[in-house]
Amino acid sequence: MADTDRRDAGDHPLVVLIGPPAAGKSRVGKRVARALAVPFIDTDTVIAAEHGPIPRIFAERGEPAFRALETEAVRAALAQPAVVALGGGAVMTPAVAEALRGHPVALLTVSAEAATARLDPESRPLVRDGIGAWEALVAQRMPTYTALASATWDTSSRPIDRIAAEIAEWARERTAPAGGA
Repeated sequence: MADTDRRDAGDHPLVVLIGPPAAGKSRVGKRVARALAVPFIDTDTVIAAEHGPIPRIFAERGEPAFRALETEAVRAALAQPAVVALGGGAVMTPAVAEALRGHPVALLTVSAEAATARLDPESRPLVRDGIGAWEALVAQRMPTYTALASATWDTSSRPIDRIAAEIAEWARERTAPAGGA
């Protein structure tokens, strides 16, 4: 890892979690934040708290309106010394993808089999039609996910606590001063 990849976490996230729906970004992110003793920000939760349930935003205002709200939430979150989890489609908005440049981005992946057990189609408008829709969505987004990711963890079967500990250690290494004390 180059020293230019390291940042002072004073006004930036320690780690940003991206990945498909049901990859565990919120579950892992809460544990990473706890391990690093920093706040956890889930941009979907922020949007829902400020604007109402995401399925309702999609139904009443459409996806473009949701993506605009999401972009605002992401920009605000990226200015915080926190662990930040983005909604699965956030990275498909060019302004969000650009905003992630230079930040430590951890991609969480998950198999279709594991995602099937985790998906709640009622709360995820873009995968309402089931695992086939999820697989198509992931196939479309994966090139963007991998292009933005600094590192990747699969959450399909490994213990979430172990994954979170690994990501926390990775984040600590990235924010450690170059050359030691």
